[in-house]
Amino acid sequence: MRYSGRLFGVAALVAAGLAGQTAPPRVEVRAVEAVSMPGAADSNSPGQWIDGIFYLFNSNGNPVRTHGTDPLRLGGARAVLFYDYASRHLRWIEATWLDPNGVLFAWYHTEVEVCHEEQLSAPEIGALVSWDKGATFYDLGIVLKSGDGADCTAANGYFGSGHGDFSVVADRDGSYFYFHFGNYGGDPSRQGVAVARMAVEDRWEPVGKVWKFDNGGWESEGLGGAVTPIFPVQASWAAWNTDAFWGPSVHFNTHLNKFVMLMNRSCCDARWPQEGVYISAVEDLGQPFQWSVPAKVMDGVGWYPQVLGLGAGESDKLAGQSPRLFVGGYSAWELVFALPQ
Repeated sequence: MRYSGRLFGVAALVAAGLAGQTAPPRVEVRAVEAVSMPGAADSNSPGQWIDGIFYLFNSNGNPVRTHGTDPLRLGGARAVLFYDYASRHLRWIEATWLDPNGVLFAWYHTEVEVCHEEQLSAPEIGALVSWDKGATFYDLGIVLKSGDGADCTAANGYFGSGHGDFSVVADRDGSYFYFHFGNYGGDPSRQGVAVARMAVEDRWEPVGKVWKFDNGGWESEGLGGAVTPIFPVQASWAAWNTDAFWGPSVHFNTHLNKFVMLMNRSCCDARWPQEGVYISAVEDLGQPFQWSVPAKVMDGVGWYPQVLGLGAGESDKLAGQSPRLFVGGYSAWELVFALPQ
């Protein structure tokens, strides 16, 4: 099936200067034989090639790792271990990057309870490093955190504030890591899909080195600073009828020679219902307002859309013309990208 080309909030986004004028990627969704990831996937699930073996991380609060010679033919999942469990009990590993020296860096979403009676939390984003291919991780600390207080009246059912549900990808020249994440608190004009970045050279000591994009610049502190969203909410995350994009997953597409973002849209009822999966693209991650206006790819289907490229060296961060589309760890589709006409 082909996506409808229906654009989301075009007038509002363009009028606000928060979206590029370029057309969204041309893509066809094709049905293929169904397959599921080995572990429970309640987040983006990063994959990483290391020494000719493909490692996949799935998370549902307690991450697991599996591996094999093919992204679709993986062994059984085993728990990922951490040197420290006292500071953060639950982690969702959502992104990885392999250092040229073989050290594996990763980033995780964790949730801090902020409204006990309402059972609402505020997610934060932290950094990890592993010397044994992701079997065990050392926690480098929290690198992205909201400066907004919690709204315990929030009706989305999960979050009263916070930054989370994210992906991390390096730019093409390896200068910066770009974090695309959901901002769930503060004034509604600040809520939505936001972006921050960190110099790759700061990966060993990342705390205080991540800077959020705000008001056209990269000078807002990662720990507590404000954001200007790329895709602002149409109705607040605190409202019962929230209308917002979230859960961005970004990869570089070698066929398009662009970065491509997949994300969910939650609309328009309480408890985070999913209206569909959307797509956007940009050539330069350092120009956040140049992302194309999101276009719908699929109706409903669930949380956490992402790709897994099946070619040599491909993963959730790098893919070609026809990667697999996974949603919540399940795939019965491939995406077939086409160049602009």
